[in-house]
Amino acid sequence: MADVTTAAAAGSPLRCGPAPRTRRRAGPSGRGSGAMSVLIRNAQRAVPVRRVPLRRAVCALRAALGAARFDVAVVCAADGLMRRLNAVYRRHPEPTDVLAFPYHSVSPGELPRPRSRDEYNLGDIFLGVECIQRQCRRAGEDFEGVLMVTAAHGLCHLLGYQHNTKAEWQQMYQKEEEILEELNRLTGTSLRPLTAGLF
Repeated sequence: MADVTTAAAAGSPLRCGPAPRTRRRAGPSGRGSGAMSVLIRNAQRAVPVRRVPLRRAVCALRAALGAARFDVAVVCAADGLMRRLNAVYRRHPEPTDVLAFPYHSVSPGELPRPRSRDEYNLGDIFLGVECIQRQCRRAGEDFEGVLMVTAAHGLCHLLGYQHNTKAEWQQMYQKEEEILEELNRLTGTSLRPLTAGLF
C-alpha cells in the first residue's frame, strides 16, 4: 500500500473542519448537505468501478465503526487528481491509493460530537483507483476487494486513526481487522487489511 494518510491543511479550501452554523460547507468532493448517507462519486473513466458493491461495503464498514448516522463521501479518482491533491496537502507530487479529509478532529476510537445536524459528516475519502489497480495487478489481488479494504483504511483515518508510529499502526491495523471481519461476516468475503508489515 502506498503512503496513505489523512490530508488536511489549515486555511486551505479543502480543509475539513466544523462547518459554519448557518450553512454546511462542502468538502473536496463538492457535496453539500443531505441525509446520513454514503455518496460514491466516480470522477474518472480510466478504471471501471462497480459503485453499488462499494457503497454497500462502505455502509457496512461505517456501521461497524459505530458511525452509521454520519455522512461520508467516497470519490474514485484518477492519477491526475490524486497527484494534485497529494502534492497540495502532503507535498508528495505523485499519485497515491487513498487520501482522507476528515470533517472533525477526533482521537482514535472516538466518534465526532456534532453540535448541529449539518455536522453529522465524517468527511471525504479519495480512492486512487488507477494506483489501486496497478497494485492489484502487481500482487495478483482482486481489485474490488482491495478497493473495499482501501475504503476501510480511509474510514479509519476519518475517525482519527493514523500509522505514523508502530503503536499507531498497531491500533489502526486492529481496528481495520475488526471492521473488515464484520464486512466479511456480512458478505462472505475474506478481506484483510493491506498494511500488514508496515512496521
